[in-house]
Amino acid sequence: MIDVLVVDDDVHVAKINAAYVAKTDGFRVSCVAHTAAEALAALESHPVDLILLDHYLPDRTGLQLVGDLRRRGLLTDVIMVTAARDVATVQAAMRHGALQYLVKPFTFAGLRSKLEGYAALHRTFAGGGQAEQSEVDRIFGVLGAANAGPAELPKGHSTATADRVRSVMRSADAPLSAQDVALQAGLSRQTAQRYLKLLERAGRVRLTLKYGETGRPEHRYEWV
Repeated sequence: MIDVLVVDDDVHVAKINAAYVAKTDGFRVSCVAHTAAEALAALESHPVDLILLDHYLPDRTGLQLVGDLRRRGLLTDVIMVTAARDVATVQAAMRHGALQYLVKPFTFAGLRSKLEGYAALHRTFAGGGQAEQSEVDRIFGVLGAANAGPAELPKGHSTATADRVRSVMRSADAPLSAQDVALQAGLSRQTAQRYLKLLERAGRVRLTLKYGETGRPEHRYEWV
């Protein structure tokens, strides 16, 4: 379970963001703070994996808070969730080590896509070990893929169908074929294949080949 600190000066917005986090599988809200001082106090008593951080706080900016955390040796991951959309702030967020940047207002689907991208990254880092260039590329690809939420599906694709395929893949305990996904999601094999290809390009699933004694190898997909 990934523990999250939600930081936003607006009490109503903080509640909404916390509710979105709670609705996302694998995440839970550890604390909610409305100022930088409250956030620091919360982190001292309840360390978390991830901070959803607003930039406009009453006592200091979100990026000033991140700088303070780094000086204190706190390497907690950060996703900026803010109305600040000027390029200078976005650039500063990158240089401070924010993993993602979500501009308000946004939908649940928009935040969920960022959280799912982070979860994939979190699982990869938890595995430890050495990384070849291909693995490094995949890690950085996960960060980029977090931008591709359901609202950005190509024309002719359904958010509801994408959610069904994603749900099947996330709950699978072994690689699945397109036919497996189709049966579990109640779709045609061709439809399942199309959505699996989208997830593969977004870095959400990994494609492997299963070779039999004869014929073409079977494509198998695994959630990453």
